[in-house]
Amino acid sequence: MTAQPAEPVATAGPAASGDSAATSATSATSAPAVVALLGEAMTKSGLLWIDVAGDRAWPAWHVWDDGAAYVVSGPGEQPLPWLPEEVRLILRSKDTGGRLLTLRAHTHVLEPGTPEWATAAELLRASRLNAVDDSLTRWADTCTLTALVPFDAPLEAPGAYAADDARSAPARTAATTTSWRPWHWRGRGEEKAARKRAKAAERATRKAARERAKLRAKRQRRGGRRRSG
Repeated sequence: MTAQPAEPVATAGPAASGDSAATSATSATSAPAVVALLGEAMTKSGLLWIDVAGDRAWPAWHVWDDGAAYVVSGPGEQPLPWLPEEVRLILRSKDTGGRLLTLRAHTHVLEPGTPEWATAAELLRASRLNAVDDSLTRWADTCTLTALVPFDAPLEAPGAYAADDARSAPARTAATTTSWRPWHWRGRGEEKAARKRAKAAERATRKAARERAKLRAKRQRRGGRRRSG
C-alpha cells in the first residue's frame, strides 16, 4: 500500500461522536494554528511516539515530508511492532520536552520499488545517523518503511490536554549490567555509602579501643596507689 495524501488536520467541523477531547482541542486552537504547530513540531523534533492500541507508546525517529511522517523499522533499525491501520501520534515540544500534540494517523506500508518508497528511503537515509552505503538495499530486503499520515482534529493540543498524567510502566528489556558494571570515579552511590559506613564503624571501633585503654590505665594507677599506701 502506498501513502495517500494527508486528510485535513484540525478541521473546523465537528469531531466524531464521542471524541470530546478532539472537539475541545479544535475549539481551543484554530485549524490554521494547529496545522502550523503540527508542521513545526514534526520538523523541529525528530522523535515522536506511536501509541498502538492494546500495546504501548513506541518512540520512533522519523522524517516529515508533505503531510506524512516516515519511519523505518526492522533488523539493524529501531524496533517497532506491526502497526495497525490507525494509530495515535504523540508529539513533543522541542523546547520543554513535554507533550504538545496528540493526533490520529493512518499507517501505510510502502512497497519497495515504488516511487513513494524511493522518496521516503532517500529522506530517511539523509537523516539516518551513521548511515552506510547499503542502507537502501538492506531496507528493501529486511526492513519496513511506513508512512504515518495524520488526519482529523487533534485529540490533545495546547489549552486542551487530558487530565491524567499519561504515566506508563517502563518497557521490558533484556538489558542488564549485573555481569559487568561500568567504572565510576570514586565509585557508585551505594559503594560510596558502604565505604562511609565502613569508615564510621572503624572510627567507632578505634574510639572504643581508646576508651578501654584509658579505663585500664586509670584502674592500674588506682591499684598502684593502694599498694603504696
